[in-house]
Amino acid sequence: MTEMWERFTYYGMRGILILFLVDAVDRGGFGLDDRMAAAVYGLYTTATYLVALPGGWIADRLLGAQHAVFWGAVLMLAGNVLLALPVGVVAFYAGCLLIVLGVGLLKPNISAMVAQLYPEGGARRDAGFTLFYLGINVGALLGSLATPWLAQEFGWRAGFAGAAVGMALGLLQFQATRHHLGDAGRRTRPSDPHGLAADRRRWHIVWAGAGAIVGLFVLIAAGIVPFDPLQVARLSVGVIVAITVGFFAYLLFLAGLDRVERRRVLVVLALFVAAALFWAGYEQAGSSLNLFAERFTDRMVGSFEIPAGWFQAPGALYILIFAPMFSALWIWLGRRNLDPSAPVKFALGLILLGIGFLVMVGAATLVASGRLAGPEWLLMAYLLHCFGELCLSPVGLSSVTKLAPPRFVGQMMGLWFLATSLGLLLAGLIAGEFDASNIAAMPGQYLDVALFALVCGAVLLAIAKRVQRLAGGVR
Repeated sequence: MTEMWERFTYYGMRGILILFLVDAVDRGGFGLDDRMAAAVYGLYTTATYLVALPGGWIADRLLGAQHAVFWGAVLMLAGNVLLALPVGVVAFYAGCLLIVLGVGLLKPNISAMVAQLYPEGGARRDAGFTLFYLGINVGALLGSLATPWLAQEFGWRAGFAGAAVGMALGLLQFQATRHHLGDAGRRTRPSDPHGLAADRRRWHIVWAGAGAIVGLFVLIAAGIVPFDPLQVARLSVGVIVAITVGFFAYLLFLAGLDRVERRRVLVVLALFVAAALFWAGYEQAGSSLNLFAERFTDRMVGSFEIPAGWFQAPGALYILIFAPMFSALWIWLGRRNLDPSAPVKFALGLILLGIGFLVMVGAATLVASGRLAGPEWLLMAYLLHCFGELCLSPVGLSSVTKLAPPRFVGQMMGLWFLATSLGLLLAGLIAGEFDASNIAAMPGQYLDVALFALVCGAVLLAIAKRVQRLAGGVR
């Protein structure tokens, strides 16, 4: 339930963020152009994944998961309250920063506590994670419905206030039921001098990092350090790619891995690239496709206008409906020795993503002819993207844990988050290329995205057997 309210808050804000950024100033928005707004959106969503790495470290080494979740919820609540207040640009971005830091503390550690509740593992842990996953998608569904409706009916600040209320309920939920967790997520403070000294050194690192973030934010807010979201997004892509190349090069050539381990690292590299490309397309949902729903979709049902953000809700609904079916399908195929390998599933994910964008080519063609597209176009595209996600996303983390060299599992799990971060950054940059004033170019742009995904999926499918052989028996 705590995670449900956290996702209610996160997806509620996700459903209205880019629409708020591009809306006119006299209507309460920021009046940014599409390219700048998409860059801001990409940086925001990317940061929430990047800070999960230090957030997990802080919980493991200092706070424990329970305290990390509590303080993460407090930061998220404070950030959403700032967004809901009629304050200026600086306060708005300060709120976004608090939300990012809060997600970094809460998101990875609440998942870790679920695992700690079932130390015996097995079917009970799987069942516990199934309930947890249910909460994630129920929260995403409700947040995607409630917040955009509030924003449309009562203004943008009301939408952000709705997200704040959701986070407040999540914090209350956690505190009211925390006693059921027992020792799960607790960290015992060391009593020996060496442990206390190590803790003090770690806290110095944390406060130095926090001070650097606050100091940089103040310098940007004061205009001393220039900040161009588009340039920062492009630079961040280069940084993430450099980190990724450097780490994989280290593993392959300097880490002392044997031949089997190096071959498996190459498989992880192939899956990393495929995942980053998939999320770059999939995350158009919150940016370019969200703007398409706002500007070019017929949203009238009788006298009621469907909020554009409501088109974020079908993704969560589709997951709730079809995830059990896909799980049953993989089991049914596995019993017949027909279960596709991880590279094949990733290839299918990219191909389904491409087919979804082919649907959007049809929708954009209607718009280019001077008509509004019906809601069914977006609903079908999101359905295909959801099928792609179910082929790719659940397989990714599991595959990395199996393929990673035992002494590098933690680091490679952290690296895997970089694939999502890279995809989200690319998603923002791609979304910025869609120009609302050049509708005639839109079908060709969606076709480019579709063909790129289809070609990448086809290439991965063609080499899937060869990639799978590198895995050395790991499926």
